[in-house]
Amino acid sequence: MALTWTHKDRGEIRVHENLEELSIDLVDYIAEISEASIKDHGAFCIVLSGGSLISLMGKLIEPPYDKIVDWAKWYVFWADERVVAKSHDDSNYKLAKDNLLSKVNVFPRHICSINDTVSAEEAAAEYEFAIRQMVRTRTVAASDNSDCPKFDLILLGMGSDGHVASLFPNHPALVVKDDWVTFLTDSPKPPPERITFTLPVINSAANVVVIATGESKANAIHLAIDDLPISESSLSLPARLVHPSNGNLIWFMDKPAGSKLDQV
Repeated sequence: MALTWTHKDRGEIRVHENLEELSIDLVDYIAEISEASIKDHGAFCIVLSGGSLISLMGKLIEPPYDKIVDWAKWYVFWADERVVAKSHDDSNYKLAKDNLLSKVNVFPRHICSINDTVSAEEAAAEYEFAIRQMVRTRTVAASDNSDCPKFDLILLGMGSDGHVASLFPNHPALVVKDDWVTFLTDSPKPPPERITFTLPVINSAANVVVIATGESKANAIHLAIDDLPISESSLSLPARLVHPSNGNLIWFMDKPAGSKLDQV
């Protein structure tokens, strides 16, 4: 059984015994939000990331989820993407397509990926324009208290440095407020060229999940969740800045990642 509690400011925390338990709980949660969103407004707008997230979602292609999830109502986006060809091993799109999307009945026209033939700056601008069009036509809901989209669920991995999406510690992208999508040409992690959702978009979602596994994430998880002295700079830990203004925040982790939390 997962150790679960709610922090007064940092949302719900779920510390799982192992990766298997985490994966089962995560997939249950995704299926639940999918069903609720489709019942409420006829679609499920989900935002993916790269890394180990897709493998943790793998049970979605197995019974009973492969049959009970209404894949035709899914619209798929990415919180960040490496500006490489869609066939490149660094592509978050390729990772999700090969291991998840090609194995279920999500309509190809419902998969909103970046243009991989242009510069990072152009890719970010085109991606934002596409999403703005989907908000205008109400395919994606609009936020109640900003001009941002209100995605049903944003799934974020977290690095050992506390980065989420392609928002890295102390990077100028962290303070971008007016754009929904921004670009990097100097990512601290290769490849250097990326696009990423900005914090206002992440924090406008109805539900945000941050997933962390492994002992290397333990210190960043502690700094992102536990109460810290006011002198600590949030810009040095992007995960600390994930704070939905009118939505739910849930942290999924295994025991090693949660080992330094005050509550554990």
